Formats: sequence, structure tokens, C-alpha cells
Amino acid sequence: MPNPESQGVQVPACFTDTHGVVISTMNDLPNYKIKKVLGTIYGITVRTRNWGADIGAVFRSAIGGEIRFFTNLMYSAREEAMERLVGECMSRGGNAIVAVRFDVASYGVCSQICAYGTACQVEAVEE
Repeated sequence: MPNPESQGVQVPACFTDTHGVVISTMNDLPNYKIKKVLGTIYGITVRTRNWGADIGAVFRSAIGGEIRFFTNLMYSAREEAMERLVGECMSRGGNAIVAVRFDVASYGVCSQICAYGTACQVEAVEE
């Protein structure tokens, strides 16, 4: 399959600055020892789309295919939720988040994106 970027298509990217916080969807971190569990943390954002995008989406749904505006909206909402998750970890004195998950819910024209995980203090182990 050809690379979309080589064909001039803008692909959303993930660039959350983690400020050195190690983030993992696993329950542990290879090469790290969990020294202290700081508890469950959340990063939540609620977004809504504009009416112009809704009209465009109706036309797009008639022919099928990706609705890039909504894709970009979801990418930016996920990044904002992750930034808030990292901020909460740091505010508790953590340097790692394990068992990271995402939850998405829709309320009418609003979408809620919630990133959650367990904040920890970890240290690298010698091999």
C-alpha cells in the first residue's frame, strides 16, 4: 500500500510532549521497577463539531470514504486528553503511567475522549 504522505495527503500525527513521563498500555514497564503507585489518573476533553462540518459530512457520507475533518478532530482531542493525563501524573509526582486506555463517548453533537491509567514512580533497572 502506498504511503499517503508521498501522495500529498496530510496524515494526522501524534506529538504529545510527555515531559519525560514514560507511558505504556502494558501493566508493567520492561527495564523499569515500579517504586510507588500513585493511583488512577484521567485526562478528559469534550469536543463538538461545527455545523459547516456536519453539512460536509452529510454530503461525504452519501459517497462514502473518510471524513478528514472528523479524523483530525478526534486526533486533536486524543492529544489533548493525553496532555492532561501527563499533567495529572506530573502533579502527583509521577514519572510513568501504566495501563493507559482510552474511552470515547458521544452526547448528541459532543464527543468525550477520556485517557486514563495508573500514575507511578519508576526507576530504571540495571540489566
